[in-house]
Amino acid sequence: MSSIADNIRSVTRRIQKATKAAARADGSVSLLAVSKTRPAEDLREAAASGQLAFGENYLQEALDKISALSDLPGLEWHFIGPIQSNKTRAIAEHFQWVHSVDRLKVARRLSEQRPQDLPPLNICLQVNVDNEDSKSGCRLEELPELAAAVSELPRLSLRGLMAIPDPDQPEDRLRASFRALANGLDQLRQQENVNGPLDTLSMGMSGDLELAIAEGATLVRVGTAMFGARDDSR
Repeated sequence: MSSIADNIRSVTRRIQKATKAAARADGSVSLLAVSKTRPAEDLREAAASGQLAFGENYLQEALDKISALSDLPGLEWHFIGPIQSNKTRAIAEHFQWVHSVDRLKVARRLSEQRPQDLPPLNICLQVNVDNEDSKSGCRLEELPELAAAVSELPRLSLRGLMAIPDPDQPEDRLRASFRALANGLDQLRQQENVNGPLDTLSMGMSGDLELAIAEGATLVRVGTAMFGARDDSR
């Protein structure tokens, strides 16, 4: 059975190979370990191998891990799950990144509740690129207005976009979904009333990270290929 360290090396090689194949600069794609449902000991093992960025979906579970691993320097916590309005304060106080902002109400609360002694909270807007009824995210046509409003909030830094396309669709359609998100970010960069680094495309997972990198991903979210099959019984 492969260790987490072995899996990290394997995923890193995949990212490097895909980056080279896409004629992109070495190091232009970062790895986010999707650690939901994983015990803190697994994250500690990953951190010992140099993986410091972790993505969590469930707030209380994440807060428990943040506390349990507070002795480790340099960990970076990303909230990647759906956001309920009553959870925004804890997210604003404990995370460095939020990938799943899809409405202005949530963004305003995160900005208002971000502690003044912390840097601005890094934000990705979640886009429902396939217009799936079961998925969170704003529609592409709503993106210009939402991005303009979010980018004006004082305690947030609009870093880019995130999407979770349907992984079961044919490869050409999946590639088109990734391309649509990349085009959406390019258009925001041309929009005069949108401020922020706009340097992040959070897309691609264990099974499709090569396609995502080919279409411009700067951050891939990998869980299964790093930690093995997860327990989704909760």
